[in-house]
Amino acid sequence: MESFIDLGYWGLFIGSFLASTIIPMSADVLLVGVLALGGNTWLCLGIATLGNWLGGLTSYWIGWIGKWKWIERWFKVTEEKLLRQKKYVDRYGVWLALFTWLPFVGDLFAIALGFYKVKPFASAIYMLIGRLGRFLVWTWLYLQYSAA
Repeated sequence: MESFIDLGYWGLFIGSFLASTIIPMSADVLLVGVLALGGNTWLCLGIATLGNWLGGLTSYWIGWIGKWKWIERWFKVTEEKLLRQKKYVDRYGVWLALFTWLPFVGDLFAIALGFYKVKPFASAIYMLIGRLGRFLVWTWLYLQYSAA
């Protein structure tokens, strides 16, 4: 994590991108780290959001090109389980994209939205809104506690 922070804005972008795929990292820690090193607040917010959003879209498109057999083989998920999951995706649809920033399940939401071909443009917009909201909260918290 330190090496990403040491790379400044580029590290924030790359780390935020990777954190929104299935790689276990924390984009929040990167954002706060770069802010603590004196990074521009708005630039950090924009870079973290953009990187994280593009990573989420990558997960979406991986789901989009996914095949039933691949999912079963690589993720050890049966077709029955995928069909049960589809009921939730059908029920909540594009609204799940707002929550793709959540740790662990967010990546699965993004892949599922792509796999089931849920409205690409709307999914992308809702992903962006959710991720921006997340980083706005972290930026606000950092500013509140660093000023104290």
